[in-house]
Amino acid sequence: MTPQDMNDLSGQVALVTGASRGIGAAIAEWLQAMGADVFGTATSEAGAQGIASRLGEGRGLIMDLLKPDTLSTALAQLNERAGAVSVLVNNAAITRDQLLMRLSDEDWDTVIEANLTGTMRVTRACLRGMVKARAGRIVLISSVVGAMGNPGQTNYAAAKAGVAGFGRALAQEVASRGITCNTIAPGFIATDMTAALSEAQTQRMTAGIPLQSLGHPQDIAASVGFLVGPGGRYITGQTLHVNGGLYMT
Repeated sequence: MTPQDMNDLSGQVALVTGASRGIGAAIAEWLQAMGADVFGTATSEAGAQGIASRLGEGRGLIMDLLKPDTLSTALAQLNERAGAVSVLVNNAAITRDQLLMRLSDEDWDTVIEANLTGTMRVTRACLRGMVKARAGRIVLISSVVGAMGNPGQTNYAAAKAGVAGFGRALAQEVASRGITCNTIAPGFIATDMTAALSEAQTQRMTAGIPLQSLGHPQDIAASVGFLVGPGGRYITGQTLHVNGGLYMT
């Protein structure tokens, strides 16, 4: 295997959930640059069209983690166009932030349903084709919050910690079939949301980061690319923290 081979995803069919912007968009474009046939999901038609404008016609799919029927429809469309998914990146997630004493059951349930149960459903739906092929790469996008916690995000932290545990268990289930499953836990990443912060707010956010800066979506994309490429063949059941040193294991 040559260094060039380490970044080659030719012949692979990749699905990236939550690919309309930010980290998901960067991952989808990175994997496409590696040679994969990449499809991305969004919760709206406009979002799906935006993905298609970047990845190619028909490669933007509508999928809402709170609506399981949209999962089966999106995967049917993908399978008809490209075949079974061989690289899955579970990136889509939502937040409903609130201090626990004020957190409603609905906001707890919604975040757990989308971020944890939704991740399980997408993974389970894609797993059959990987098992049949005896090959596959699964990456789950968790969060530094799932490891270190964050006030006002008990629901999100619980879901993201659950994603990492789910990944470790699944890695043991599917390893004998040539399938790897790893988790990436991003720290504070520069996105549209952080771009709206004032300079003072950004400085406060970065003060606790040893590298003294926010990460970029491409930092996460590069990590995903390594894990799903040939270079990640012998890595499974791991959580990779990409956070500038904010949280160290």
